Parts: sequence; structure tokens; C-alpha cells
Amino acid sequence: MKLEAGLSFSQAPPILVPFRFFLSAPLFGLLAALLALWYGPSLMESRWQPSVLALTHLMTLGFLGMAMVGAMMQMLPVVAGSPVAHPVGVARAVHVLLLPGVVLLAGGFLLGAHWPMRIAMFLLGTGFTVFVVAVGLSLKRASSDNPTVVGMRYAVSALVVTVALGLTLASNYGWDWWLIERVRLTNLHLTWGLLGWVGLLVAGVSYQVVPMFQLTPSYPKLLTRWLTTALFVLLLLWSVVYWLPEGAQVQVILAVSLAAAVIFTVFAIVTLRLQLRRRRKQSDVTLLFWRFGMVCLLLALALGVAGQVIPVLDRVQGDNIALGFLFIAGFAVSVVNGMLYKIVPFLIWFHLQSLLMGVARVPNMKLIMPEPGMRRQMWLHFAAVPALALSALWPPLIYPAALLFGASMVLLEVNLLNAFRIYQQNAKLAPKGEPSST
Repeated sequence: MKLEAGLSFSQAPPILVPFRFFLSAPLFGLLAALLALWYGPSLMESRWQPSVLALTHLMTLGFLGMAMVGAMMQMLPVVAGSPVAHPVGVARAVHVLLLPGVVLLAGGFLLGAHWPMRIAMFLLGTGFTVFVVAVGLSLKRASSDNPTVVGMRYAVSALVVTVALGLTLASNYGWDWWLIERVRLTNLHLTWGLLGWVGLLVAGVSYQVVPMFQLTPSYPKLLTRWLTTALFVLLLLWSVVYWLPEGAQVQVILAVSLAAAVIFTVFAIVTLRLQLRRRRKQSDVTLLFWRFGMVCLLLALALGVAGQVIPVLDRVQGDNIALGFLFIAGFAVSVVNGMLYKIVPFLIWFHLQSLLMGVARVPNMKLIMPEPGMRRQMWLHFAAVPALALSALWPPLIYPAALLFGASMVLLEVNLLNAFRIYQQNAKLAPKGEPSST
């Protein structure tokens, strides 16, 4: 069954394969908001605090990790025509390992206790190993001609590096041994996680979802052919150079960092220009989330480059925290949020279409995910992000920022649950003996 050029939905996995991850993601965003409310302005004192480390991982491993793992499980058979083997079993195993793993990791940071960190290492290490092996075999079978598949391969490779570095760093907390290169490893872990796993996956997936869901022209072939490859090579080069003696590495790291910033800037600007040329002129929630995300990405890049070029800015702790809020909450969460508002109603409509064809009328996507609810949540998020970034300069602002962000996560969860409830209610109308979609 072909619904879009180059996309095949005939091998799409059962609906609960991605949905168990999608429905879990906002809960971690809410936990992050509650943590920010509890610790308040003290979060701005240093990015090395246990509370900041817990907050960061609730957002990256929790919200972003859950949403991105679910999206990959769904997109591999659709985009690459190469489904994950035993998708239901793999999804259950990965979800049941990652869910408590993230909670225990955050708890380990906050409590300063060994046992939660050790259990978290086992759960997260096992969960991501199952996921990487499953999607790795799927990507190995997929065609290399598809730029989204290439981007996914690089992103999964970046995830392997990120997890390996993360487990090494976590062992420092779990067994209380002194890791001499902790700062270097932490910076490498952060770079591979944000620019590699998140950045490469968003770029690769955007080649399909932006033209398909936002009705824009396709990305330029030169960009889709080389962007993710160039970024991955730069990450490798940056990692090698980072281990050189400090005096020899400064200029090379500056050049590599600027090159990566230029590539991400090109991606953001091209995406914004494509959106201006979309066939449907009326803006929808997904389009606005992506525009907001691209603007936040450009601001984060500008802040990062300023910190590299003007050393005094790099030593200002608030600058690093503001950059983190802009990249994680402003860019990554916004883009993922926007994709969920297209992917979720489409998947529900698609699965109901398969179950109820010739039996009952399937609700359209606007009824599955009503526009007013999405817009209310969007405006809360748009208010939260600048407040979060500015709280690095005026710490008391973290209280209203966390309230806004937490409220947006609650509304996102409500919107997703309401949509899934529509699926469950309508799926009951399917004739007995139909294959289960759950």
C-alpha cells in the first residue's frame, strides 16, 4: 500500500509499538519541570550540579529518547521498507528497560547513591543494546540510496558512542572511582548526544516529514546527499582532536566547531525557506513548531559560536545553561512535539482505515487531534522556552518558566491520550478475527 512516493505503509508495525514511547515522553518532560520547580534558581549555579544532570537526562533520555525511539520503530518499515524484526517484542523490551532506567539515573544523580546508578546502567545499557541491534539489522537491509536511511545510520552510530560514553561516566557515580578525564568525556558525551544522535536524526527524518507533512518542496539533493555525512565526519574529527594536548587542539576544535555550526545553520535556513514555499499557505501547529525550533537552533548556534570566539563568554556558566535550554527545549523538543502532532493522528487514521474499511466511517485527522487543543499547548511551550533561556540571566524566572513548561507537557499528554482513546473506541467496531493493531 503506497500513500506517498517513496513511502510504504504495508509493513507498518502495530500501533502500540510507537505509541508506548510517544505516550511516555511527556511524562518525563513533566518530571523535568517539577524538578526545576523544586530546585529553583540554584539550578543556575553550575551545570555540574546533580540536579542539572538529572534535569538534562530527564529531557534528553526521557522526553527526546522515548519519542525518537518510537519514531524510528515506526519509520523504518515506512521510509526504508525494512521493518524491525519482532517489533512488538523489541518495543516492549526496550520500553520496559528504558522507562525505569531513566528514572533511576535521575534518582542516582539527585540522591548521590550508588545502587540506583548501578541498576540504571544495567537497564539503560541493555535497553539501548536491544534497540541498536534491532534497528541496526533493519538499517543494514535498507537501501543506501535513501538519504533518510543514511541519516538514521549515522544517528544510530552516534547513539552507540553516546551510550558508551554515558555508561563510562555513570560508572564514576555508581562505583565512586575517580575518572581523571571526566570533563573531556562529559563534553564528548554531550556533543555526540545532542549534535550526533539528536541533530543527525532530526536532519535525516526531516528530508521525509517536512515535504510530506508540511507540503513543501523537497530538500536540495546536494544537501540531502552530504549534510549528515559531513556532520558525522566532523564529529569524528572533533573527537580525535579533543584528545590532543590542550595547546595543539584549540585552533582545530574552533575550526571544526565553526564548520559544524555552519552546516546546522544551512540546514535551519533551508528548512525555513522551504516552509515559506509550501503549497498550503495557512499555518498549522506542526509548521509553527518547526519554525520555532529552527529559530531556537539558530540562536543556540549563535550563542555557541560566540562562546568559542569570545573566551570570556565560554566561562560564563549562564551562557552554557541558556544554550542548553535553547537547543534541547527550544530546538529538539519543539521539532519532536511538532512531528508528534502529525505522526500520531496520521497513524491512528491509518490503522483505523485498515481495521474498519467497509465497516464504519473513520474519523478524520482533525477530529482525532483537534486544532484548539494543540494550539493551547503550543503557546504554553512558546512562552516556556524563552523564559527558560532567560532564567540563566535572571534565575528567579525559572519558577514561571518551569510552570509553563510543565503545563505544556500535561496538555501534550492529554492531547495524545485523547487521540489514542479515539483509536481504542473505534477499534472496537472492527469485525472479530481482524488482526490486532496493539
